Amino acid sequence: MRFQNLLGYGLGIAALLQSVLASPLGDPVEPEVEATAAFPEDNPFGHVVNGERNNIILTVENKAERNITLQTVAGSIHHPETNVLTTALSYKIPLLQGVKLQVPYAFYSEFKPGDWKLNLWIDYEADGDKYRTIAYESIITVVEPEGSWFDIQLWITYAIVAAFLGGLGYYAYSTFVPQPKKRKTPAVSAPVGTVTATGAGGYQEEWIPEHHLKKPKARKTKATATSGEETSGTELSAAEGRKRKGRK
Repeated sequence: MRFQNLLGYGLGIAALLQSVLASPLGDPVEPEVEATAAFPEDNPFGHVVNGERNNIILTVENKAERNITLQTVAGSIHHPETNVLTTALSYKIPLLQGVKLQVPYAFYSEFKPGDWKLNLWIDYEADGDKYRTIAYESIITVVEPEGSWFDIQLWITYAIVAAFLGGLGYYAYSTFVPQPKKRKTPAVSAPVGTVTATGAGGYQEEWIPEHHLKKPKARKTKATATSGEETSGTELSAAEGRKRKGRK
């Protein structure tokens, strides 16, 4: 009889231990870790610019009674038509009990401008067990970068494209458009014969009709006056010579 009682007590204790181990109280309790995220002060509206580095600040606070290790920060961008995961950054930073820590997170966007949903979470480890906590879940606005007239890379790109299109246009024009033929002008032969020049202009009388030629008349006044002066001078010198001979 005592043996049966002892056996009953043993079976009862074993059943009690089994029920305790199988109950939820036997599972490890998830540490209390709080995580939030916010865009910097220079981006109060939460705009995500395509093609640029977008920064966001995460604040992680360990409220548990044990230490944890922050492993990674990752996220995803959701749209009714598309779901894209963002880059996962590894930190592996120990976070002591009661300590608050701020960590930066950056990601790139190449999505269609409009409203998207951004989710960010942290993965941490405590006593060998891994956990995940949501840090950010809100609507963001994806926008295109603002253009600038002083963007050197943009001007270089335009110049290369313009040169390429210009080369293609010239090749097509020279290949498919007929070129006009050049006319040969006959060479003018120089006139053969004597060249006579009259007047200050120096022209050729052989090419001018005779009825158009007007030869200038010679002025005889000065020539006559000069010859008269020379004659009178000669007569005076002859008369003076005769007078000298008569006196002798």
